[in-house]
Amino acid sequence: MATPQQPNAQQNARLEQIRRQWAQKRQITDRLASVRTKIGVYSGKGGVGKTTVACNLATILAKQGERVGLLDVDIDCPNVTRVMGITDKPDYRDGQISPAEGHGVKVVSMAFFQENEDEAIIWRGPMIHNAINQFLQSTDWGELDYLIVDLPPGTSDSPLTVMQTLPMDGFVVVSTPQDLAIIDAKRCINMIRKLNLNVVGIVENYAGDIFGEGAGRQLAEDIDAPFLGSMSLNPSYRDTSRPTVLVDDTVSGEYVSVADELRRSLKAHGRET
Repeated sequence: MATPQQPNAQQNARLEQIRRQWAQKRQITDRLASVRTKIGVYSGKGGVGKTTVACNLATILAKQGERVGLLDVDIDCPNVTRVMGITDKPDYRDGQISPAEGHGVKVVSMAFFQENEDEAIIWRGPMIHNAINQFLQSTDWGELDYLIVDLPPGTSDSPLTVMQTLPMDGFVVVSTPQDLAIIDAKRCINMIRKLNLNVVGIVENYAGDIFGEGAGRQLAEDIDAPFLGSMSLNPSYRDTSRPTVLVDDTVSGEYVSVADELRRSLKAHGRET
């Protein structure tokens, strides 16, 4: 029988797991020490344009002279490379990833490591957890003003892994104006706040005559968070060769406004940018 002086095997295993997790988190923190501001772009459900917002926000920040990285941790459905129009792969040497780059943005995504874009990544939670940690531990971002992290949607294991592992400065929550999307956005906001993390703003996507508009601003008021802006449902998004802020001046103006509001929100949360 185990005694207080002689922990049993289960206790030893638990202590070893805690030590590994602590060492892993320390390594990630050290790896990201030269990244000034880390922002998660998050949504309660897929299909609301979360990746589009992440990519265009990263691109407009880079266009404004910021040093920007974009990390795609939507492991099973990685789309960042498509929206960014990047085909060059990152370098991987001696266990270290050097990001690819496009439009002034450094990019890492699971899509770079797929042989076939149509391939289904059918992984259970622990494998997804390990892939996310591999990106966080192994990527050499260099000095960045912003790291934009495109999270998986929903409130399950994958976004939880990121939130508990990566020291975020705040989250931008993306929703569309429909009632169901707003309900799901509230769920992911509740998850963020239960983990004592910051919602630095709400973005309403696909605003206009078809889906309506204004629900995103109302959501921001309801949860007492900044409203960063609305993105209109614009036909320029059909051009998928590059981020739409580089194609359409109207879209570019919308994202300039969102970037400005994001800076104000970060400052109000004590995060100088």
